[in-house]
Amino acid sequence: MKKVPFLTVLFICFYGSIAGQPLYMPRNIQNAIKNETRTVTGVPGVKYWQNRGNYSISAAVDPVKKAVSGKEQIVYTNNSPDTLHVVFIRFVNNIHKPETPRSGQVAKDFLTTGLQIQSFAVDSAAYSVNSNDWGTVNPVRLRTPILPGARAVFDIEWSYPLSKQSGREGQIDPHTFFCAYFYPRISVYDDYNGWDRLPHTDGGEFYNDFNDYSVSVKVPTNYVVWATGTLNNAKDVLQPAAFKRFRESLTSNKIIHVATAKDMEQGAVTNSSEWNEWKFSANNVSDFTFATSNHFVWDGGSVALAAAKELKRVSVQAAYKDTAADFRNAVEWGKDALSWFSNNMPGVTYPYPTMTAVQGFADMEYPMMVNDATTSDLSFSRLVLDHEIAHTYFPFFMGINETRYAYMDEGWATTFEYLIGIAENGKTLADETYKNFRVKRWINSPAAENDQPLITMSSQLSGAGYGNNSYVKASLSYLALKDLLGDVAFKHALLSYMDTWNGRHPTPWDYFYSFNAATKQDLSWFWRNWFFSNNYIDLKIDNVQPGNNRTSITLENIGGFAVPFDVIIRQDKGKEKKYHYTPELWKQGETKVSFTVPVGGAIESVTIDGGIFMDATPNDNVYKL
Repeated sequence: MKKVPFLTVLFICFYGSIAGQPLYMPRNIQNAIKNETRTVTGVPGVKYWQNRGNYSISAAVDPVKKAVSGKEQIVYTNNSPDTLHVVFIRFVNNIHKPETPRSGQVAKDFLTTGLQIQSFAVDSAAYSVNSNDWGTVNPVRLRTPILPGARAVFDIEWSYPLSKQSGREGQIDPHTFFCAYFYPRISVYDDYNGWDRLPHTDGGEFYNDFNDYSVSVKVPTNYVVWATGTLNNAKDVLQPAAFKRFRESLTSNKIIHVATAKDMEQGAVTNSSEWNEWKFSANNVSDFTFATSNHFVWDGGSVALAAAKELKRVSVQAAYKDTAADFRNAVEWGKDALSWFSNNMPGVTYPYPTMTAVQGFADMEYPMMVNDATTSDLSFSRLVLDHEIAHTYFPFFMGINETRYAYMDEGWATTFEYLIGIAENGKTLADETYKNFRVKRWINSPAAENDQPLITMSSQLSGAGYGNNSYVKASLSYLALKDLLGDVAFKHALLSYMDTWNGRHPTPWDYFYSFNAATKQDLSWFWRNWFFSNNYIDLKIDNVQPGNNRTSITLENIGGFAVPFDVIIRQDKGKEKKYHYTPELWKQGETKVSFTVPVGGAIESVTIDGGIFMDATPNDNVYKL
């Protein structure tokens, strides 16, 4: 396929150049730049800061009462220049309380009484806290404010019931529990919004500080625990044979059956103590999650990844019912995904020591863990696993505020899912899957909520508007940018952005300016087109004029998005020639362009084909002569 040089394009411009016009920037981001915590050059400002916590948690799961209880100590450091007179405590699982606002109806099995605070202290001073009145985020006024640069120690004792209806968390079955968002945490206090006070909704996702975690989970005998981070006392909680298999899995290239269904049934896996305490640690991560079961089988293996000048071994594990045929491949698929993402796109070595896939219901990501449903379609199961593992980079490595900017993580995960799908299944199948599973539900619906600007805060969207902005349109914007820049420049810019902002909290403007700096281009026209418009994809062939050696084609961009496409010229004897045009064709903001292709003579038809950039009205993408 020939790529047409941009200089051969003749423009029919209906609007003047928009180059040089500044991007819209909300006042809070303007203030962050004024305060020198952020910049317009794509790097953090000289006064950038983040707060963080050190969490020590002792939790226990009661399988009879279906409840989690625990004690935690949070050593919270105020790195901001502000004196904190109040802290906001976030407990996501209060979404199950009947009085909590939700985006839709739920079943009775979803509802619980929510969090109960038994004790709450700050720097050893006891506070009277009525958690019955709490929602998902709640203020606690401090008797002694936390000064800039100072620390405060929070001690909290708490409990909550596991919802019978499992989604992202709760009871997977009567003896399997996925415990996500299981502890009260201090909400994010950042440089552009102050306290994150947005309540959690059942459709939204999350925004957390980077913290260090030391977590113990006490469960009855024969219950295995899988969690974020590194298991530090495997020898204490596993029987010798199971411990040997687990230890072997940490360095093996093969799949090791750490615990089979028969092992679990015979009680041949965990220490025979009435209760076992499983101890884990994880540093500089945005959350901590665990799962436990007394009958799930347990597979393990490892993958060697290049890290600096040495190889890094990552433990890959899976926990599932023995009847879930797709999960028997989860370790192998996980190893392949970690290797591909590390070596190809984004090309950043997987930054953590473990990855565990648990059979549940949510198709949801957590630091070093995923909770996926089982399906009979192995290809689809693998695609879902790829997508959730891709979230390692966005939002966890990059610290995205998913609540406000879901397109900054779901869009990238969807893009990586598509790209790894090409490697796994070939481009034809990957394209069809992407179009059928992702694009069609947006482009084939003319409803107004589907064409809201990408920059719209995700917390203000719901339903199809949320899903299409977060996943589909965002992913297409990243793939359109890849086509515009070329693979090498795109990857260079992506790695520059990730190198600069990992472990921090980038906003969309940090992304825009980082790519501008890395590419040495003002891409404002592209950001404006894809993120600040109500555009959609709809191209139309307006006219075709064949000549002796060249053919003139006029296209109308009805939908407005700057998309790549192929022009396919079919000549009189069935011969075809294909020419690719990048989004740069639309750089000047015009609604109609004319260009020529070096094909003349007798032509039967001209077709424009956007591939995965599906057109809203494909019937006018073919011009017959």
